[in-house]
Amino acid sequence: MSVDPILAGLFGNRLHSILAEQQNALVNTAFSAVVRESLDLACAVFDSRGEMIGQSVGGTPGHINAMATGMHHFVAAYPPETLEPGDVLLTNDPWQTAGQINDITVATPVFRDGRVVAWFASCCHAPDIGGRLVSAEAHEVFEEGLRLPILKFLRAGEVNTDLERLIRANVRTPEETIGDLYAQVTGNEVGAASLLRLLDELGLDSLDEIAAELMDRSEKALRDALRELPDGVYTNEIATDGFDDEEVVLRVKATVDGDEIQLDFAGSSPQSRRGINVVLNYTRAYASFAVKAAISPEVPHNAGSFRPVHVTAPEGSVLNCLPPAPVASRHLIGHFLPSLLIGALPGAAIAPSADALWMTIWRGHGFMLNVFQTGGMGARAGKDGLSTTGFPSGLRSTPTEVIETMAPLVQFSRELRADSGGAGRWRGGLGQVTTMGSRGGDSWSVNGNVDRVRAAASGVDGGAAGAPGRFGLREGADLPAKSRVTLAPESIVDVTLPGGGGYGPPRERPVAAVLADVVEGYVSVAAAREVYGVAVRYLGSPDALVRLPEDYAVDEERTARLRAGK
Repeated sequence: MSVDPILAGLFGNRLHSILAEQQNALVNTAFSAVVRESLDLACAVFDSRGEMIGQSVGGTPGHINAMATGMHHFVAAYPPETLEPGDVLLTNDPWQTAGQINDITVATPVFRDGRVVAWFASCCHAPDIGGRLVSAEAHEVFEEGLRLPILKFLRAGEVNTDLERLIRANVRTPEETIGDLYAQVTGNEVGAASLLRLLDELGLDSLDEIAAELMDRSEKALRDALRELPDGVYTNEIATDGFDDEEVVLRVKATVDGDEIQLDFAGSSPQSRRGINVVLNYTRAYASFAVKAAISPEVPHNAGSFRPVHVTAPEGSVLNCLPPAPVASRHLIGHFLPSLLIGALPGAAIAPSADALWMTIWRGHGFMLNVFQTGGMGARAGKDGLSTTGFPSGLRSTPTEVIETMAPLVQFSRELRADSGGAGRWRGGLGQVTTMGSRGGDSWSVNGNVDRVRAAASGVDGGAAGAPGRFGLREGADLPAKSRVTLAPESIVDVTLPGGGGYGPPRERPVAAVLADVVEGYVSVAAAREVYGVAVRYLGSPDALVRLPEDYAVDEERTARLRAGK
């Protein structure tokens, strides 16, 4: 049965607005800074079979795309005849959803005239789920916290108090963790109510036919974009920091064949004994996101856009780990996949980025706080990379005001990191420099889930690598990454994030662009001269706190000699 194309377009646009309502309700009622400030979440709507129709704008790909496949587990566990209005389901099973037990998916069936017509769901990173805190220290998933199979959190609108008490008893932040769950329920309810009003307005008994049309459109658009790529086999590899005694390398073979693409991660490192392993669902999530972002970012994202993309990884590898592998810090590997894949496809559109989100967990007497920070994005073909931007996660850095309000911490500095963006015709995005101290007089600790402190983001087509990061004591030793470290009361910790790689030869960057970078403080005078071949003179007072653009000038003669190699 054909669907009126005007009706389908109208429905898709209205659904986009409904998903924005769902996310806004979730964010505005959330308890944790992880959700409210960093937006470590995803919201989506599904048809009666659990096929994703659409997503909210602000979600992270690891949650959104993992829900797209994970929802089938909910539908299988609770067929329609086992559900009633007011039921709400949840799970944090890593192999069924987003790959770590801190990520809890809450799913709500939508009833119309006594039957399930849709699902609304969201996935949020819980501020705590027990266990060792988020790190790579565990050797099996059982050490990482409370693992919840698919269960009913609400039964016919009534909270499952036994389940709530169980969660409260196993987490360090019961009010925030449970509060976020209620916020997820609220967001789903807001989305469901608006969807039912839309069905009434349009006189529809079901949305499945229109949903199928929207998915088919996305599938066709992505297939059309794939046909534009030359058929062939393309490969790439990326080395991560790994560990002193364990190398972690990611490899991909991308086979483009007409309107389909096969992504095979054979050759990647084996499953680790530490908690950086990635479940196949999370690998698929970031792999499919990378393909769409690289070749057709404007295509509406739904189950249809997954169909032409086929992802495989050997069982027991770091990108398809098997239970009970530890997975708490799986993002430290999974976030490298877009750079790996974009680098493999012909005509690479972006240089490697800082990639892995930096997540530090600060804990002391009476407090525990998750802090998210982002490094630089790689330079693009035709544009500079974005500074301190969470690519590919899309997450936001935690604001200083929130850090200092929610915990007895002081962020002594927070600034863009000069010269951290890889030099190039197009410059990589800058990382940031922050320092953290404690206001308390007791010892405290930090879990530093960080990467690229050794393996910098490489440049593309003659571009230079971005600067690696640093995680360590101010004027002291580096701290071990991916594990918990006890700090003295007076300790001050440097959290210095990496920059993105550059694109194209640095000495092809326009002189005016280099001068502008120096004026803005993105590039030092020394780097402008030595790397870009541009001699910039500062004409103002050496003691000036504010330096204006007119205080700088290019030495044209010296620049000409530098760029000529003299």
